[in-house]
Amino acid sequence: MQLKNCMESAVANLLDDAIKDMDICKCERCRYDIQAIALNHLPPRYAVTEEGEVYARIDEFFISQYRADIILEIIKAAEIVSRNPNHDMKCR
Repeated sequence: MQLKNCMESAVANLLDDAIKDMDICKCERCRYDIQAIALNHLPPRYAVTEEGEVYARIDEFFISQYRADIILEIIKAAEIVSRNPNHDMKCR
């Protein structure tokens, strides 16, 4: 058995679509920073069993407000990271 925050998977799964049209750096470091900031502003969704994880994923893909909240936090985080990147050179 393993404890898992299913919100991490939700943010990772929606990240590419949320930032694809944004004119921001999409290097690995910036992507991780975006995910970390977004996750700090979203409620955790913990599951212990595989069944619990499946239910959390069903919410992620079928409840539009849930998806919209996650995408909004990703976009806000991307704007923060874009203004304050954690690397020396901008790469796009």
